[in-house]
Order: sequence, then C-alpha cells, then structure tokens
Amino acid sequence: MCASTHRILLLLAGFLGLTGVALGALGAHRLGPLLAQRGMIATWETGARYHLFHAVALLAVAALHRSANASAARRLAVAAWAWAVGVLLFSGSLYWFALGGPRPLVYATPLGGIALLVGWGLVLASAFSKDDTDSRR
Repeated sequence: MCASTHRILLLLAGFLGLTGVALGALGAHRLGPLLAQRGMIATWETGARYHLFHAVALLAVAALHRSANASAARRLAVAAWAWAVGVLLFSGSLYWFALGGPRPLVYATPLGGIALLVGWGLVLASAFSKDDTDSRR
C-alpha cells in the first residue's frame, strides 16, 4: 500500500465532504428562494445527497485501502477516482442545471451516474481480489 495514495484518497474525501456540506448549505439557505422559484429544490438536494454519500464512501475506501492487498488496493483507488469524477459530472451537472445552466450540460448527469456505478462495481470486485499470498493458503 502506498502512503501517498492513502493521503490522496483522504484529500479527495475531505474535499468532497467539505464542498458537499458547503453546497448543501448554500442550496438550503442562500439559494433556497431562487431554487424554489425555479422548482429546482429537489434537483439541488439530489446533487447534494449523492455528493455527500460519495464523500463518506470515499472516506471508507481510504480506510480500507490501507489494509487491502495490492490487487484490492488498486481497485479501491480506481473506485475512488471514479467516484470523484462521478460526483463532478453527476452532482455538478445537477447543481448547474438547478441554477439555470445550459440544458446540454444535463447530458453529463448520466455519465456521472455511470462513473458512480463503476466505482461501486470496483469496490465489489475488490472483495474478490486475490494477492500472491492468497494462493499459498
């Protein structure tokens, strides 16, 4: 396990957590009237919910990564990056759309959803990862 990878995963988790809380609060308090007027409160909340869920999931992956075998650790690290990209595309496009951004950007939403699913698939695959030491048992 690479210490720098662990640090990067913690930085990603912290950044996603910080920005998720900030954007959730911004939507609930400062932007609430605008979002209500546009009928976009649920859209913003969906973005914030997935943003925060994946920040916490990334924190768990950072903890698991530290004790995982090499194969599982690689899959967990890629899962974390897939989630970061997924949050950017999925939640980011929902925030943008809720604020009145151009409609074509909404096509990023399903791409972000796919990235989130890929991340979860990699977490699942990491459970089946075998290291060289596993074959000797």
